[in-house]
Amino acid sequence: MALQLWETLKEAIVVYTGLSPATFFTLLALLFAAYYVLSGLFGPSDTHNRPRSLEEMQPLQPPVQLGEITAEELKQYDGSDPKKPLLMAIKSQIYDVSQSRMFYGPGGPYALFAGKDASRALAKMSFEDKDLTGDTTGLGPFELEALQDWEYKFMSKYVKVGTIKSSVPETQEESTSEATKAAEDVPSEIPAVKSEETSSPTADAKQE
Repeated sequence: MALQLWETLKEAIVVYTGLSPATFFTLLALLFAAYYVLSGLFGPSDTHNRPRSLEEMQPLQPPVQLGEITAEELKQYDGSDPKKPLLMAIKSQIYDVSQSRMFYGPGGPYALFAGKDASRALAKMSFEDKDLTGDTTGLGPFELEALQDWEYKFMSKYVKVGTIKSSVPETQEESTSEATKAAEDVPSEIPAVKSEETSSPTADAKQE
């Protein structure tokens, strides 16, 4: 049945167009290709790309100076909220990296660095969670040099918008206060010792 329909179709093509079936289908394919090309350039398919193009063409907001904030507050600027700037810190210095959202924003190759002080990770070129910190103790000279290069790059390319507050552990504060109290108590004991030492020779002289 299908073979008979095919033979009938070929005969109709020859009768009505004067072309061979192969030539007819070739021309038909070329027409469809030309239609898709033209519709892609001038047709309504542009509307599919409109939201993306509008998003890309939105002007960047001017950097806002945050001053001194905590590392916990910095996490709010990891790119998850598009209304907030995209921030990242190196050696406790916070930079606005919103212009490089394709790298540091969600889905970017360095997205895990956003909203954090990634000094250690950048120095070691590490993507491990344990290295996503500003602690640079124990780094070697080559790692520190690499970190310095990253800092120069950020200083020249991005705007500094704040710094991370340095947190002092409570134990250190307590030890400092105890040392201060001890230092205050020492002078009060010295005169007593001196008075005892000075009085003893006098007493001995009287006894003699």
